[in-house]
Amino acid sequence: MSVRIRLSRHGAKKKPFYRIVVSDQRFARDGRYIEQIGTYDPTAGGGTFKINQEKAETWIKRGAQPTRTVSQLIAKQKKAS
Repeated sequence: MSVRIRLSRHGAKKKPFYRIVVSDQRFARDGRYIEQIGTYDPTAGGGTFKINQEKAETWIKRGAQPTRTVSQLIAKQKKAS
């Protein structure tokens, strides 16, 4: 089982809103997930996001691989803290 930390798209047409989720790589992008660990809104003021840092670190220690975008968001949050 390969676990990924990735974005799940929600929201209306041309108004995306993303949830940062932990899911099995075999499941669909917007399908079933294991746990939601944050949100990302790219339309609000240059992109606002909120990530539960403890849960993200726990999943990475367990072997979950973050996607490129999610790893950039995690790095931004660490830098801001």
